[in-house]
Amino acid sequence: MADWRSELGSRLRGEVRHDERLAPRTSIRVGGPADLLIRPADADDLAALLRGVAELGVPLTVLGGGANTLVADAGVEGVVLRLPPELAEERVEGDLLTLPAGAPIARLPARGHALGLVGAEFLAGIPGTLGGALAMNAGTRAGQLSDVLVQAELATADGIGWVPAAALGLGYRVSRLPAGAVVTRLACRLRPGDVARSRAAMEADVAHRRATQPLSQPSFGSTFRNPPGRFAGELIEQVGLKGHRVGNAMWSDVHANFLVNLGGATARDVLQLMKLARTRVKERLAVTLEAEVRLVGQFVAEDVQEG
Repeated sequence: MADWRSELGSRLRGEVRHDERLAPRTSIRVGGPADLLIRPADADDLAALLRGVAELGVPLTVLGGGANTLVADAGVEGVVLRLPPELAEERVEGDLLTLPAGAPIARLPARGHALGLVGAEFLAGIPGTLGGALAMNAGTRAGQLSDVLVQAELATADGIGWVPAAALGLGYRVSRLPAGAVVTRLACRLRPGDVARSRAAMEADVAHRRATQPLSQPSFGSTFRNPPGRFAGELIEQVGLKGHRVGNAMWSDVHANFLVNLGGATARDVLQLMKLARTRVKERLAVTLEAEVRLVGQFVAEDVQEG
């Protein structure tokens, strides 16, 4: 292990950390270490990293802002990549905003407002980075990233280029990015509008979330996608799991689709709660819950078997 880590590290100019704990870098604060955590210095450094992992046969995992991500207790083999917020160039061409994938999601509506543009209000209060928002087509009932995305810049070991949004398989909380590709920039089209009204709508939405979601506790955000015509939180509450606890993880007693870390929860605690919810909802209500959460790292087989 030391050989590939040293070899890869010698090729890069950015930040390289060995055996770095990932729990503090996820929104639910759970998970073991990465063999190697890397933050490239710039686009050239990213290209060198992608060539290096391809040549050395090292697994690569991209970790955005850490929302909707469960890292295994045993950690993650290979390289975990985190893009700096300013890795790529920001550009404005009329109503088309091009922002780096490592930037926080909040930057898109904020930059739009500074330019007199609206249309990304639905992103208010969603944690994570723009690259992560693309990976899961983030949004709310009011809209999703695919509503404003025009194209995305993707980097691979073979080079970098732009891909139209229509080619990315964007659906409800899902995308289909090419294997091995890393999102570096997003180009989104907003529209001229009433910025004051847009800000007020965003503030009202954030206030509503604070009143109805456990935002003061570490969580994924929503754990399961809403089934067609239903709400996952209501289903979990109907089967008696609201407030139910396993170890130091719990289905929130504020919003039942939020799985919270009470302090020191393990990935296994979290998975047990997710499996229990899936099993009960399927058996009692004949509805299959699909997770929004991405599993990353070395999980024990029985822990990840479907309930």
